[in-house]
Amino acid sequence: MAETLSWQAEDDTLVLRGELDRVTLLPFWEQRENALQGVRFLDVSRLDRVDSAGVALMLHLCALQAARGGTLQLTGVTEKLRTLITLYNLHNILPCADDSPG
Repeated sequence: MAETLSWQAEDDTLVLRGELDRVTLLPFWEQRENALQGVRFLDVSRLDRVDSAGVALMLHLCALQAARGGTLQLTGVTEKLRTLITLYNLHNILPCADDSPG
């Protein structure tokens, strides 16, 4: 059974917890517009699992914020998620605020 996905706004950061995959993302998808109000950062450090549907959702969230005239940057990117970003060649369109060499 899949773990659930939860989210909470903390100042200008939206913190995601649990699993972000095709099974768990629907409730968040339905509330994404309101969840992103005033958000500049998406903290993904507490996600246990992300699949390609989760990555697609992150891309959509970045595009949604850009359409609103804002930005959205990922924070707390794990090595597994960083590998997906690299495999899909998304570095230029899925910004990671904490990108650093090494």
